[in-house]
Amino acid sequence: MRVALTGTPGTGKTTATSEGRLDVPVVHLNEAVRDAGLHEGTDPDRGSLVADLDAVREWLDANAPAGDHVVESHLAHRLPADRVVVLRCRPETLRERLRERGESAASARENAESEALDVVLGEAVAEHGRERVYEVDATDLSPAAVAAAVRAVLAGEREPSAGAVDFTDYLQA
Repeated sequence: MRVALTGTPGTGKTTATSEGRLDVPVVHLNEAVRDAGLHEGTDPDRGSLVADLDAVREWLDANAPAGDHVVESHLAHRLPADRVVVLRCRPETLRERLRERGESAASARENAESEALDVVLGEAVAEHGRERVYEVDATDLSPAAVAAAVRAVLAGEREPSAGAVDFTDYLQA
């Protein structure tokens, strides 16, 4: 089974999948995009790589581990998966996290607004259907607790929950 672990940058995807917390292989897609050249260059406004999703799909088909595994990236929901976990984070907290790791104020604000507007969640539901999408509000969870939630999705111990998290109050502030 392939589980896509996705969410707005800064929600905790990479942290939750580090140090073997999931007990299954993890494909860190952003590393693959960079290291295998699976991109179309750099976005001049954001300074980030623009992933070539067709090339990423081909690479993933050829390189993904057999059996249960997790594909981690803010783009993971745009690829084939059996289940999709969307990590969520209060926009204020997300903005602070991104600023602490060196993102510009404009980038941090844009990502916080995207989180409040459910952009990644909406894309995940459109691509995979509500019945295969699981939301996890990671705002106040430890990385181990987030990993436990992902393991529960892998094990079939959680029900789909798209639409359970609401951060629209951020937009009124």
